[in-house]
Amino acid sequence: MNLEKSNQIFKESEKYIPGGVNSPVRALKDMGITPPVIKSGNGATITDEDGNTYIDFIGAWGPMILGHNDEDIVNSIKTCCSESIAFGAPTNLELKLAKHLCETLDNIDLIRMVNSGTEATMSAVKLARGYTGKNKIIKFAGCYHGHFDGFLVSAGSGVMTEGIPGSAGVPQESIKNTLIANYNSIESITEIFKKYGHDIAGVIIEPVAGNMGVIKASNEFMKKLESLCREYGALLIFDEVMCGFRVAYKGAQTLFDVTPDIVCYAKIMGGGLPCGAYGGKREIMEKLSPVGPVYQAGTMSGNPVVMAAGLSAVTKLYNHPEYYTHLERLGSKLENGMLKIAKEKGIPMTINRCGAMMTIFFTDIAQVTNYDDAKTCDTKLFSKLYLHLLKNGIYIAPSQFEALFLSVKHTDEHIDKFLDVFKNFEF
Repeated sequence: MNLEKSNQIFKESEKYIPGGVNSPVRALKDMGITPPVIKSGNGATITDEDGNTYIDFIGAWGPMILGHNDEDIVNSIKTCCSESIAFGAPTNLELKLAKHLCETLDNIDLIRMVNSGTEATMSAVKLARGYTGKNKIIKFAGCYHGHFDGFLVSAGSGVMTEGIPGSAGVPQESIKNTLIANYNSIESITEIFKKYGHDIAGVIIEPVAGNMGVIKASNEFMKKLESLCREYGALLIFDEVMCGFRVAYKGAQTLFDVTPDIVCYAKIMGGGLPCGAYGGKREIMEKLSPVGPVYQAGTMSGNPVVMAAGLSAVTKLYNHPEYYTHLERLGSKLENGMLKIAKEKGIPMTINRCGAMMTIFFTDIAQVTNYDDAKTCDTKLFSKLYLHLLKNGIYIAPSQFEALFLSVKHTDEHIDKFLDVFKNFEF
């Protein structure tokens, strides 16, 4: 595989961009190579600057569920750009998207558009504090909610912790009100509420986690979490930035008999453009300025081009429920095929999958249910697989702790190619 031009571009990028990238994981530091520099994409494939083509199982880290260069999305962007690019003023397009989401998603009475998943989650936390008048927020070890200071917390020892800064540049004061619980642990969340319940404004959770690998919360755990929030007057915040519109059109809410108070969206709802949103019950959302006292603003929020792309994407998904049947069938085929091959080859591996997102875990543990389980994985073996797949035209996330994403443009032939390449993997 020739990456000469990609290497030249990346080396030049390092002179002007920290690490040569605008998001750290793209640098492939753990893989020991410089990354392919991507030039174009179409359907389920992407092509780099050297002309190498890959079957894409990253999909821009989740948004491209309809595949690259979806014709309807592209046309909506072109039409909008011919009339407007940005105003920083109300537009009919933001109304159309907001109305569509409020009418087709569960538990969303009002919704506020923002520009990213991080902006959605940090705003939801502020809203929870403003609504309840309380200070502390619970998050779960292994869940990633963006690079807001209050989320960049590393768990200490013990069942519960007030946390320590998880990144340079984050002062202790910024995370003093963030509590860390263990994912899928009823004991952990119960103990934290017993100790701090009087001052807990909300709990934020990825109901289907994607940043410690794909891990779905158990139904029993989610019911207990909801019960504790109701008992102590805390808000339950679903971070569906990754799983929203992906595991189902209505997201992870369809997987549990649980009603969140606020839900955060991004990725897919922008049609591939930078977008985010958070929505929920009317009485909560009306605490936002200019109606209420919780201030949150953004010059580019509700940008017409983004709204046009997003409206096209979510409308298409809503109108084609058969897409999710297709994604489930291909996901099951890939999962079962890999597990069969791994068993035959004696590879210590398990797979977690929820609809069109999955993770290959190189571990002897039969079921990965939390961050501690995920950390048992053989990351060196994963790096070896990553390089093998890349050299053979398969593009996956360069981290053991990320998700693999399918799009509606993937076909049986693409899955067969993945399985054939995996079958030749020498571990």
